[in-house]
Amino acid sequence: MLEMKELFVANHPVGVESRVEEVIQLLKDQQQENPLLLGIWGMGGCGKTTIAKAVYNKIFREFEGRCFLLNIREVWEQDNGILHLQQQLLSAIYKTTKIKIENTESGKSILERRLGQKRILLVLDVVDKLEQLNSLAASRKWFCPGSIIIITTRDEHLLCCLRIDKLYSMKELNDKESIELFSWHAFKEPCPKEEFASLANEVVSYCERLPLALEVIGSHLFNRNVYEWRSVLNKLKTIPNNDVQKKLKISFDGLSDDRDREIFLDVAFFFIGMDKNDVIDILNGCGHSAEIGINVLMERCLITVDTKGKLGMHGLLRDMGREIIRESLPMKPEERSRLWNPEEVLNVLSKDMGTKAIEGLALNLPKSLNPTHLKTEAFKEMKRLRLLQFANVQLVGDFKYLSTDLRWLCWHECPPEYTTANFDQGNLVAIDFKYSKLDLVWKKGQMMENLKFLKLSHSQHLTQTPDFSNMPNLEKLILKYCPKLTSVSHTIEHLKQVLLINLKGCSELRVLPRSIYKLKSLKTLILSGCSLIDKLEEDIEQMESLATLMADKTAITQVPHALLRLKSIVYISLCDFEGLSRNVFPSIIWSWTSPTNNFSPQVQTLLDLSNLVSLIVPNRNSQGLSSIIRDLPQVQNVRMECGSQLQITGDVASDTCNVTNCNEMIVSSCASSVGCCSEGDVTESENSLNSILIQMGMNCSVTKALRENILQKFNARVPGECLLPGNKNPDWLTFSGEGSSVNFDVPRVNGFKLKTMMMCVSYSSSPNIKASEGHIIKNLFIINLTKTTHYLYDGDTLASLREEEWHKVISNLEAGDKVQIVVARLGIIVKKIVVYLIYGEPIDIVCGDDMVADGNVTVHGGDEKVSANSLEKFEVTWKTKTPESVITKEYCVTCQFELKLWGCKYWLQRGCNKRCT
Repeated sequence: MLEMKELFVANHPVGVESRVEEVIQLLKDQQQENPLLLGIWGMGGCGKTTIAKAVYNKIFREFEGRCFLLNIREVWEQDNGILHLQQQLLSAIYKTTKIKIENTESGKSILERRLGQKRILLVLDVVDKLEQLNSLAASRKWFCPGSIIIITTRDEHLLCCLRIDKLYSMKELNDKESIELFSWHAFKEPCPKEEFASLANEVVSYCERLPLALEVIGSHLFNRNVYEWRSVLNKLKTIPNNDVQKKLKISFDGLSDDRDREIFLDVAFFFIGMDKNDVIDILNGCGHSAEIGINVLMERCLITVDTKGKLGMHGLLRDMGREIIRESLPMKPEERSRLWNPEEVLNVLSKDMGTKAIEGLALNLPKSLNPTHLKTEAFKEMKRLRLLQFANVQLVGDFKYLSTDLRWLCWHECPPEYTTANFDQGNLVAIDFKYSKLDLVWKKGQMMENLKFLKLSHSQHLTQTPDFSNMPNLEKLILKYCPKLTSVSHTIEHLKQVLLINLKGCSELRVLPRSIYKLKSLKTLILSGCSLIDKLEEDIEQMESLATLMADKTAITQVPHALLRLKSIVYISLCDFEGLSRNVFPSIIWSWTSPTNNFSPQVQTLLDLSNLVSLIVPNRNSQGLSSIIRDLPQVQNVRMECGSQLQITGDVASDTCNVTNCNEMIVSSCASSVGCCSEGDVTESENSLNSILIQMGMNCSVTKALRENILQKFNARVPGECLLPGNKNPDWLTFSGEGSSVNFDVPRVNGFKLKTMMMCVSYSSSPNIKASEGHIIKNLFIINLTKTTHYLYDGDTLASLREEEWHKVISNLEAGDKVQIVVARLGIIVKKIVVYLIYGEPIDIVCGDDMVADGNVTVHGGDEKVSANSLEKFEVTWKTKTPESVITKEYCVTCQFELKLWGCKYWLQRGCNKRCT
């Protein structure tokens, strides 16, 4: 018992207990017949080691052997660091120093034999290389059933390679915890002193809830006066604290590829808050492999991507990146690769000190000041300038001095003088002239083959678009809120690669050029707020890729029939008010409900209505509704919306309900949502509240447990209430919605695949509606709003779907996707929908039959080890039915041995004499 010493956690463990409980809850689900691997992942200084220590202290007495290997990264770099760690691990587990390890390989053999003899707790702290894990805990087969291995790291990719069982992503401190932790270090008490309260909040805001920064800066400010506090704060805005800087810089230094470092620095200086895909295009234009680079930075917790696809970065990491460049040449800003500080930039430009070392420059001045005038000649020597960002700046002189290497030109409040710019713009990938003063972009166009996106939003004086014939690869054209724009060039038909055209709020634009309908690649067209546009041509049928059409608050009174012949159309919005309904269904069609539209059988033959699954009816058009529905044979759902309680005439209700092709009619108002029966018919008694469970995906122990949990909770409910299991269980994530729909963002669960989606629908019904009369769920809509894809199932379809068919739905859901699920059934009121996302290990892989013995091969994703004398014959097949992928060639980076892989995300590892992978 004397040997069972607890580790020191922290002098002030603010917020530790709640996070420890969350980790222990993950561990409690361990199946005793297997060892469990848990990863604790987060950015440097967020408290991973602190949490790991506290978890260790809570549970280490439950194990026969225990070891906490602290700061493996630092020990690894020391002389004989590998041997030291192996010896320390062995000695801690067996309480002896008599077992000597001679070299790394013998150490691995000894650990493999010995670690499996006891049920142990092992913590590997601060791991940053796969070889560290291979030397200390190469396989879960080394460990006895019931053992727990906890790994703390900044690198998510390491955990993916290990196929960990559980992942805990470090949660940032909340505001209360942040101020308390800072106060303990700055004042030696849990709250700031009254005279320092405002300054303390400023420091906490600067630290952005990072525990390391709160502790270091708080300790630095201890026992200092108000004047010194202000001085330190001012300094921190330009030069980060050195101790914090060193800690955070470890992640940057750990990047093995110089280009990944360059990408990080470019994002830190210029691209925070920008769309990820736009940044990838710009950086690819600079010669980087930006997509993989961005992913590496995300895995290392150096950048983030939010649900809208925008790049983010912790403020201290941003400052760390900028300080790396500043401290390289602190007294010579003109010789640094990137300039951002306004004072330094103005000094360099005003004195014509620019050099060829400068690759990126940003000068963003507030709108409240008069525009700053600078000479174009100041750029004469900046031959390698790739990235240029201005705001409220005017250039005077000949534009020929601007670098021909420019890839990104972001110039907000761009002056009209740019119209005559004569420099070579052929290498530009992105132009952003938001809030420009331009009435015409270029007087004389030039070939711009590399241009991917052009943004001219909020250009108050712009009257016409540029000539598009010189932009063959443009993908995004953004012209939002250009109030004087009266015409779009007919040359727009030359945009053969365009994906998005946004003309929102162009209130003087009266007509679209006929040539715009020739854009076969266009996916999204936004005309909302173009109040003078009153017509869409039948030529829209040529837009074969169009998926989204948004034309709210326009003068359009009739939609062309050709719109419904588009095979790819998913989302149509032609509303003149802000309504929920347009977001509910994949396709929203208003114009067909006009009483003047009398569709005949001849018209039906001209229309392909296979995509039209929903019909949204404004209350003013309710007259003659039933006859219209009869002419729309594919409509599966009719929804009527109004702003007040709707009194439906008997003729409309009865006629509509008798239409044979209409599965249901829902009448919605601000107060009710009922079927063809009146709300009074649907009574909510103790027995009227029921539930139905739909499982989408594979069966596993978790789904069985969840199903039993739901049934148990529902049977034990308080009458009239829906008591369903929440998301406290670590095996599933829960999203709920009141009424007939639920919206959620698919979360990122690192290291795990989405296995199953389960949905519990609680509903009340009238006494004459019973489950035995048919399927309660008549229609189920699953809509991926991000990818503009949708699935529609009726009750019969739901009953007959097999596991592999659900796999199509599940595989379409990726982290960040916005998803909406809608259920409907005639004669019931859906009270609540709860969706459970169940995650698990990556799909298992099994090996082919053509293996011959010689050399070990490990397939990550499955537990089998096979042998083969030639990996050129090596193939893998899926246990589940997955579309066959193209075989690609890959080569071992060490011995150049050719590997034959399927084109997928799973990893093959070949063990050879050189131990390369």
